[in-house]
Parts: sequence; structure tokens; C-alpha cells
Amino acid sequence: MRLQEVGLRYGRRGPWVLRDVHLELPPGRTIRATGGNGCGKSTLLRVIAGAARPDRGRVLGRPARTAYVPERFPPALPFTALEYLRLMGQVHGLQGAEAERRGTRLLARFGAEGHAHRPLARLSKGTCQKIAVIQALLAEPDLLVLDEAWTGLDAAARTALEEAVEERVARGATAVFVDHDPARLEDRTHLRWTVADGGVAVAHRAVAAAVRIDCAGDLGGAQALAALPGVRAATSLADGGVRLETDEACSDALLRVLLARPGVHIRAVGGGGGEGGR
Repeated sequence: MRLQEVGLRYGRRGPWVLRDVHLELPPGRTIRATGGNGCGKSTLLRVIAGAARPDRGRVLGRPARTAYVPERFPPALPFTALEYLRLMGQVHGLQGAEAERRGTRLLARFGAEGHAHRPLARLSKGTCQKIAVIQALLAEPDLLVLDEAWTGLDAAARTALEEAVEERVARGATAVFVDHDPARLEDRTHLRWTVADGGVAVAHRAVAAAVRIDCAGDLGGAQALAALPGVRAATSLADGGVRLETDEACSDALLRVLLARPGVHIRAVGGGGGEGGR
């Protein structure tokens, strides 16, 4: 996905919030947008998510499965939490039963299963924020756009969201986020955008040290594992196992993907250049 010469302003005579913005959004990457208050971060995320149309330029290659958590979630909607998730799942192309099943699972993951049948208008701000996050994760998006999505979440839910972002990126998705905590996903962020004066400066994070994962079991072969997002290389071992090499920033999420596969056993995890495992 990329932005070409994108510009946006509010009103025909208003100042340009974004001007001549060129950006690449590669798959399998986490991108953080930073900048001062009112610099245009939220506007940029809305353009990327498709919630705002630029006045100039083009947005090319936006994935069909795109999900967005806005800075403010409207709680006064005439639905219960699960009804809303079922509806949003259908908007994303899921069958109603499947949307409800995924919604129920995610409500439990974020500690909100007890609110499934409560009206949104009667939920706390923090619980509404959980619902906003869950609706974005329902369809397992290829582009996940998060505008202050951690704000208002309790500690367990903040951790669950970080893990969900890592999992999506490990599966090849692009995640773009804004957050007030400078340490948020710091060691897992590949690109940093700085928004100022209508433009966006891009800084690439140095490539992290490689991590080696030795695994065995019902793997499907080294070639199949090499296709997993985040895998740099896959090598068959003499004893029938497979050694995977990945970036440090992707290793935890890749481990969760492997462990979710029935019959897969992780034998060792270690630095790519070292002999020890953990």
C-alpha cells in the first residue's frame, strides 16, 4: 500500500493538514506515527484507513480487509456489545454466526465476556474501548489502523492488544498506530513517521538481531514454514526438525503462531549467532 502526493484540508479555504505526502506501507511491518498535538496524526490515520478521502493525491493498494480503531468510539449506539460485534463482522464480510463466535472469543480475551449482552450505552468508557478494539480484530485484517487504541484499557487488555498486533504483523499484516506512551511496542516497531507542518518524515528502525527457532512435529516441511510472515529463512534439520530464522521483533508473535498449530513442538529458541537456546 502507498500514499502518492496526498493532501487534505478541512474546508475549501482551510489550511492544509497534510500536503504532498508520499508513504510506503510494507506488509509485515509495524509503523508508529508521532508528532505534536494537532499536527495531523489522526487525519493521516483516517486517510490510511479509508475513513477520510484526500483532496489531492491517491491511496493505492489498500487491503480489502482493513480495520480501524478511531480516537473516539461512539458509545450511544442502540446495540448490545455482541449485537454490535455481529453487525461489524458482517460489514467485514463474515457470516453472522462466525462473527458472533469470533466476537465471543475476543470478548473473553479482553476480559469483557461479562458485558456481551449489555447495551453499549450502559458500558464504561474502558469497556467501550475494548469493544472498539475487538471490532477491528474480528476480520483478522491485513491493515490495522489504531488511533490511541490503548487509551482507557486496563493493563491486561493493553497487553492483549499488543499481542494481537504482533500476531497480525507476524501473519503479514501492516499495523499503523498512534499512542501517547513512548514505550508502546518500541522494540517491535519497524518504521517511525514524524508528522509536522503537513509533511511526514520516515525513519527506519535498524534491523534487529536474528532469532533462531528450532521446532519439530507436524510442520508441513521447511518450504511451507518459510512462507510464514516474519520468517527470514527455514532449514531442514537432519533429525526431521526445522530451524527458522526471524527478526527479534517478530519472534514472539511467530512463536505463538507455531504453538497454535496442533502437533508442533518448540525445541529451542536462541540468538541467530549464538549456540545457546532458551
